[in-house]
Amino acid sequence: MQVKLLRILQKGEFERLGGTKTIKCNVRILAATNANLAKEVEEKRFREDLFYRLNVISFTISPLRDRKEDIPLLVNHFLEFYRKKNNKEIDGISTDAMELLMNYSWPGNVRELENAIERAVVLTKDKAILPQALPDTINKENVYEDEGKLTIPIGTTLREVERKVIMETLRRTKGDKEATAKLLCIATSTIYRKKLVPP
Repeated sequence: MQVKLLRILQKGEFERLGGTKTIKCNVRILAATNANLAKEVEEKRFREDLFYRLNVISFTISPLRDRKEDIPLLVNHFLEFYRKKNNKEIDGISTDAMELLMNYSWPGNVRELENAIERAVVLTKDKAILPQALPDTINKENVYEDEGKLTIPIGTTLREVERKVIMETLRRTKGDKEATAKLLCIATSTIYRKKLVPP
C-alpha cells in the first residue's frame, strides 16, 4: 500500500483494482498519526521516501490534557452532532458534568471525549447531560476522598497537577483568586495568566 500511495504522490496516477487503464489525478494528501514515523522509518517499518513525500508541512498537536481550553468547544460540537443524530432534546451539559470533563486526564484524547459525549447523549433521559450519564472512568478519576484531599491519578502531568490543585482551591474558596493564591503561596497573577475559571 505504501508503494501505491508513493506512486500517486510522485506521478499523480493509479489504476483501479482489477482495471488496466492508468488514471491521472491531482490530489492533496492530509495525513494524521500518533506514531513516531521517524522511528518507524529508522526501524524499516515505514518507507523513507514516502515519509518525506508526506512530511512537507507538519503540525504537532498537543494531547487534550494539555489544552483543556478546547474541551468546552469540543463538548458543544459533539453534543450538537449526536443530539441531532439521535433525535434527542438535550439543552446542554450541567456545570458539574463539565467540571468532570475539564478535570479528566483524557488518555484517549479527542476520540475518547467524543465517545463519552455520544454515550451520554444516548443514555441520558434528562434535558441536560448530568455527571451520572458520563462513563465511570471519568467519574472515578474525579472522586475526592474527602473535603481536604484531592485524588490525582498516577501519570498526570505536572502542568495538569498544578491546574487541578488551583481549580480545586478556587472551588473551595468560591472563586476568590486572592485567597486561593495565598493558600497555595503563588502570585494572584499566576491564576489570571493561566485563565482558570472557578467551577
